[in-house]
Amino acid sequence: MRQTLSLASRVRMSEGVLSQSLDSGTVMLDLDRGVYYGLDSVGTRTWELMREQPFLPLHKILDSLLDEYDVHEDQCTQDLLNLVRLMQEKGLVEVCSGSNP
Repeated sequence: MRQTLSLASRVRMSEGVLSQSLDSGTVMLDLDRGVYYGLDSVGTRTWELMREQPFLPLHKILDSLLDEYDVHEDQCTQDLLNLVRLMQEKGLVEVCSGSNP
């Protein structure tokens, strides 16, 4: 069952997903499905934050993105939740609600 996403949700990369940073972003391979995905620079930064600190709460990722990019908080929140929701649907990340990983 998929967890409902909020800024309190904690995320990490799913097992079986490999990634490689490139000049223009990141390429990910889902080994279980044999499918490649690509991320732009902001998606890459989000992925890096998830990879560096597994089960980091989304509000901490949001704080980092707001510090690093010139973006309105509401827009960044919406974009972050949409990206993580899509990654969750594709099986690229695992999501836990609240403080329990």
